[in-house]
Amino acid sequence: MVEFEPVMLAPIAGALALAFAGYLTFKILRQSPGTPQMRELSGTIYRGAMIFLNKEYLVMVVYAVIVAIILALVVNYQTATAFTVGAFFSALAGNVGVRVATKSNARTAAAAKRSIGRGLMVGFSSGAVMGMCVVGLGILGVSIFYYLFGDPQIIVGFGFGASSIALFARVGGGIYTKSADMGADLVGKIEARIPEDDPRNPAVIADNVGDNVGDVAGMGADLFESYVGSIIAAMVIGFTGVTIGGVALGQTDVVVLPMLLAATGIFCSIVATFFVRVGKGAGIKTLHAALNKGVFGSAILMAIASFFLIWYTVGYLEIFYAMLAGLIAGIVIGLSAEYYTENRFSPVQSIAYSSQTGPATNIISGFSVGMISTLVPIIAIGAAILLAHHFVGLYGIAIAAVGMLSTLGMTLAADTYGPVADNAAGIAEMSGMGQTVRKRAERLDAVGNTTAAIGKGFAIGSAALTALALFAAYIQRVGITPEKLSITNPPVIAGLFIGGMLTFLFCALTMRAVGRGASLVVSEVRRQFRTIPGIMERKAKPDYDKCISISTSAALRNMAPPAALAIVTPIAVGLIPFLGPEALGGMLAGAIVTGLLLAITLANAGGAWDNAKKYIEEGRLGGKGSETHAASVIGDTVGDPFKDTSGPSLNILIKLMSMAALLFVPLFI
Repeated sequence: MVEFEPVMLAPIAGALALAFAGYLTFKILRQSPGTPQMRELSGTIYRGAMIFLNKEYLVMVVYAVIVAIILALVVNYQTATAFTVGAFFSALAGNVGVRVATKSNARTAAAAKRSIGRGLMVGFSSGAVMGMCVVGLGILGVSIFYYLFGDPQIIVGFGFGASSIALFARVGGGIYTKSADMGADLVGKIEARIPEDDPRNPAVIADNVGDNVGDVAGMGADLFESYVGSIIAAMVIGFTGVTIGGVALGQTDVVVLPMLLAATGIFCSIVATFFVRVGKGAGIKTLHAALNKGVFGSAILMAIASFFLIWYTVGYLEIFYAMLAGLIAGIVIGLSAEYYTENRFSPVQSIAYSSQTGPATNIISGFSVGMISTLVPIIAIGAAILLAHHFVGLYGIAIAAVGMLSTLGMTLAADTYGPVADNAAGIAEMSGMGQTVRKRAERLDAVGNTTAAIGKGFAIGSAALTALALFAAYIQRVGITPEKLSITNPPVIAGLFIGGMLTFLFCALTMRAVGRGASLVVSEVRRQFRTIPGIMERKAKPDYDKCISISTSAALRNMAPPAALAIVTPIAVGLIPFLGPEALGGMLAGAIVTGLLLAITLANAGGAWDNAKKYIEEGRLGGKGSETHAASVIGDTVGDPFKDTSGPSLNILIKLMSMAALLFVPLFI
């Protein structure tokens, strides 16, 4: 008889998460997809998403093959194998999430016709499929490679594969979705003065496709690599040894513990999905409360369960305190993002009121909100770092990152609900479901905007802790002494400036790509309005496929340079003789600081602009069609690449550079 080992909880939890995702998918597909017109619209969105993903994956496959060969030659074949599997699992999680999301959008709209609560549950269940696939595949991959090789350094290859694909998915999907969204808004809402998601707009289907390839596949891959990256960083640091109060802990215990914490978080997240229920009332506050029951419920369950787990496995509660610091910091960051991006609160309302004096004041007000919003997350992250390090040193910081991401199955479910609700609102408009259903769908969409902003804030906060843990692992692996990392050391200073500059260069490349793509879409929409008679009278059907094709081409052409920047720069800095490993350490530190601040600013400013527009569209300050509304649309359009392309991609950038530095250490020493 085989004795049960605690480490077996990891693959069991992974398998359970995937089984639960399958169960939810079965339930979703049993729901009514609505009228024939709704099914046709949903099918068009599905086909557009699959066309883009298939073309994007072709680029990713070429990249993965080249990098795998390099890793096999430079490092070893085991790391190359782990890289390949990590890349495949990351792409698989995003692909499954998109397939389910595009099957759920019409079903969410149809459910909202019966009641807003049913609409919320269908959309949330779709998000839960994404969340469970991400954590299930993530923990399975890490535990399998640990079982096969027992060396966390090899598992770094798995994380590097996940990070690489995440950057492609986030940047490519972000360029696609914002090129289409901006093109649709600039011509449709501002020039033609037609409603959002109006079927007369040639870019409207491309916009809905973008919600899926950007906010579902992109976010899923993003948090997949954050999830596995935090676990791997803790395992790598634990492998070098952990001491508490002068007592050295068992190496196996501290290496396995991150996987056990992640497994516990999966169990807690599955239980917490049953907490999401809508009672009486259909207001935005009620809908938020329903989702918050799941998010906070999973965190409370995790805090209780991890206390007993840590006490049983290692017997030192200092590790629990570090984990709890990360968990609480994640909640604080999420609540902060909600405050600065939800139109129930004064920051967003102030942007709406500033729109009364034009787009310039709207943009100034929104950008200032984004910058102010960095205060609380930075304090929360700083406090978590100090507390975690106080209790368990560098290992504590890594455990804090694991704690922050431990309930990712639930957090990602609430986040991915957002683009599904957005698609549902679009289908309700395009299929003419009536004013009542449209209002319900818009409420679901408004809640989704906030959950998406919370998810982005959560991803950025976890990225900071994960990147810092990977940075610490790199320093340990290279063997750089604290004296050599001093800011009085010229290579370190040079590296700090290079790292700080890289985040701005990365944002410039991604925003410029969105601008180019949006310009092409704008030209095409104008051309169709001008040359196809009867569009505005609803007597002719726009050529939706043309805008989908333009957005796809723009994304594929422009996603490679930013991705290459993240991978090539750390290797180049580490190899240049007068820079070397010390300058690379400084570069990683500079990128983490500026990347974190930029990412929070861009994500929250974009979310605030979006919900300020929706605040006006609800009938305030003149409502739709007013000059105030037109100003808010311009602000929202400026914020589109902020919140959905450059901002969320930055957290992948800082982790991928740290992962690349750690993986290619043999080249530098």
